Amino acid sequence: MRREHSDQRIALFIDFENLVTRTGLSAETFDLQPALDTLLEKGKVVFRRAYADWTRFSAATPRLHEKGVELVDVPPSTRAGKNGADMRLVIDALELAYLREHIDTFVIASGDSDFCPLAYKLRENDRTVIGMAVREATSPLFVKACDEFIYLRPGSRRRAEGGGKEKAERPKEKIAAVVPDVAREATAAILGRAAGPVNPSAIKAAIVRRQPDFDEREHGFSSFNRMLEAMETEGLLRREQGAKGQWYVVPAA
Repeated sequence: MRREHSDQRIALFIDFENLVTRTGLSAETFDLQPALDTLLEKGKVVFRRAYADWTRFSAATPRLHEKGVELVDVPPSTRAGKNGADMRLVIDALELAYLREHIDTFVIASGDSDFCPLAYKLRENDRTVIGMAVREATSPLFVKACDEFIYLRPGSRRRAEGGGKEKAERPKEKIAAVVPDVAREATAAILGRAAGPVNPSAIKAAIVRRQPDFDEREHGFSSFNRMLEAMETEGLLRREQGAKGQWYVVPAA
């Protein structure tokens, strides 16, 4: 059922209120494009749906419509409250999984641990589950429930307190590039049982299986290839270039 990354058929479900409540993301300036760009590297996003009480977040609707997102309005309820959107999202995701077998990857844009049972059920049915939210507003339980987790980053500019002008945030200090233990262990394991050259994407997938929210940029590397270069320098692996220019990884010795 599961395809190579470039062939994935992806369904995106957005718990909008969760994404823009105390996360640093704003409904007025919410931009879905960076998230879509990340997903398009994995495959084709064939389904896009966002859930919220849109009378509260009307400022976001034009941008979401521009990105082809279907907006599902979930009015407030004295009984269900915010959970009304959560329940609707869960029902729709499971229905899609059972009716559309060609959709093999489900992206849940939320940091809410209430979606853990949904993630488990989708994975039981051989679907890949990717979570997506702001790190500071994400439950560690939900991260572990997913096959992969992508952290959204709030914009680099923010409103100045007490005024309408924007001011730039302080630039983050540069992180020292250090190969993390999870990368060392996963690489050693996959190379230890490999019968031939290994595609770097297989190594990245092995790392993500161990740590769903792994991101080489958090360890000081601008790309995964840069991290592989550092690992080669340390003698942890060796890279070889194939006849068509594709790079592969083999044991160091």
